[in-house]
Amino acid sequence: MLRATFAGYTTALSALQANQKRLDISGQNLSNMNTPGYTRQQLKVSSINYTNPISHYMNDTQAVVGYGVSMDAVTQIRDPYLDAQYRNQIQKSGYTDSIQTALDRLANVFDESQIDGIRKAFADIQTTLTNMQDLGNVNDPIYESELRNRMQALTNLLNSASQDLTKAEQDELRKLDGTGVNEMGDVQNINNILQQIGQLNREIKNGQIAGMDCLELMDERNLLLDELASYVPIEVTYYKDAAHDGIGKDAAGNAVAAPHEEYYLDGHGNIVGRRDWPDDLRVEMIYKDENGDTQKLTLVEGTIGENDDNYGKLKMELKNANGTIWNSDSPTAPQLTKTPPEVSLIFTGIDKYDPVGDTNPSKAPDVKFSSDPANGTITNHFANGSGSVQAKLDMLWKDGLTQGIADVRGYEFYRKQLDTLAQSFAEVMNTLNTTAAGNDQILLTNKTDDSTTGITAENIGISQGWINGSIHIATKDLNGDGNSNDTILNMLEAMKATYPYSNLKDTTGNPLFDNIDLKNNTFADFMNYTSTILANDSYTNAQALKTNVTVLNGIQNSRDSVSGVSLDEEASNMMMYISAYNAASRLMTTLDEALNTLINNTGLVGR
Repeated sequence: MLRATFAGYTTALSALQANQKRLDISGQNLSNMNTPGYTRQQLKVSSINYTNPISHYMNDTQAVVGYGVSMDAVTQIRDPYLDAQYRNQIQKSGYTDSIQTALDRLANVFDESQIDGIRKAFADIQTTLTNMQDLGNVNDPIYESELRNRMQALTNLLNSASQDLTKAEQDELRKLDGTGVNEMGDVQNINNILQQIGQLNREIKNGQIAGMDCLELMDERNLLLDELASYVPIEVTYYKDAAHDGIGKDAAGNAVAAPHEEYYLDGHGNIVGRRDWPDDLRVEMIYKDENGDTQKLTLVEGTIGENDDNYGKLKMELKNANGTIWNSDSPTAPQLTKTPPEVSLIFTGIDKYDPVGDTNPSKAPDVKFSSDPANGTITNHFANGSGSVQAKLDMLWKDGLTQGIADVRGYEFYRKQLDTLAQSFAEVMNTLNTTAAGNDQILLTNKTDDSTTGITAENIGISQGWINGSIHIATKDLNGDGNSNDTILNMLEAMKATYPYSNLKDTTGNPLFDNIDLKNNTFADFMNYTSTILANDSYTNAQALKTNVTVLNGIQNSRDSVSGVSLDEEASNMMMYISAYNAASRLMTTLDEALNTLINNTGLVGR
């Protein structure tokens, strides 16, 4: 043997150790096939090749090979591009899923395909008016009482529908702030995720510096990043900290190359090896500012500072009708006293590491996420389809009508539909009765003050005068004379009319109801019209949700093909590793035979 006697054994030993480690890793992969978030692991190896400084003392004819294999690290098999694709797609899936939940809740209010609701109540009123048009019935108190009861049933249904809408909005708020429910809201979940990612950043980096792989902790962090992406749009970046990023400063403070931060240098400044320093992880939220420009807010920044210095926080604020501000730091539940609610999500960001020493590092604290539906402006708005948080806010304050925010029909759109129906019906019935009677014979009022001011679906009711008998159905036409059933006939005509409607005129010949716009529908058909809009919205969103989930599953399958554990692949690898292990064992046996020949069969003079 013309080299170090036991060098060959060291080579064979390194092969045995490497293949034993590969077998261990395959066993680890197989045992975690069904572990959520587990990423397939592999052994990173390199050939041992002593080129410096030993090679300086070798003859040129000696090939520097045969020194074995080095086990550098156990690594995960992940594709950052697929991770970014998955997190981008889960935002869309989370958005459409949250919207669908809200639309299904609205269907309980407006879907009357299987129940007798507002549409049936209008039909009952029309039936009663039809029965009252006979001269013998128009003055019958029994029929008038029936008509009053029918209208009372209608107003109760409108009140109930409006209250259900308010309850749905309250529940949407609860999903954001988490008060009054058994589960945490989005605000608390996001804050918890940010805290856990910030803490995992420290644990992973400290462990890697100490020589541990921390792969399971990285799996846990990746799961949290995926979950965070379902709430808000994020961008994930890996980078080296300031001491190992290869960027330094000269005497003037300008950025210059600093190879000592990335490489080990000898006494002459020559590179002799690369520093193996772990990466830090940054999480940025993508949002739009007041001008509609896309901005980034740093939510998690590596391992800077101490304790909670490396992650931001989210707070929700709610402005009520009296101007009071409630925020999610308060222990009591918010009270929804203003519609649409003025909801703001305030993300407090943190300093972003700036490798070139900029005097103005990227920092955006107290970024408000709010809107003003009154004038249709939107500030600090995520891109459309950006997570479940955006979906909840859209449903809370997008009215589907105001220019600039008409892309989603939220709770306020459907509330306005109900209010329009209640106001229109009250105006028609009151106008027909008071005009014929010649005085204020109001049938339908705002039941909070028994006036015609501010009638909505929530407060519409029967006037106190009609209830106590001081007000009755007028028995004249619009000119104050005519047959005793003319008012009933006009009401019946109004029930069958589509609005805007101009056939019924005042004493000067001007149309009474051409200002009422029910989109060319009758009162009853307007409910069908609204229900159809909801059905179309729900169908469109359901199809988008189905598409988004299909795409998400496709990306997940692609990611699993790279990062997931395949039984067939691992079994094949085990066969390959055991073959290599056997070959390395055979190499050691062969070396033993060679050494035996060298010792026992050479060097005997005269043999």
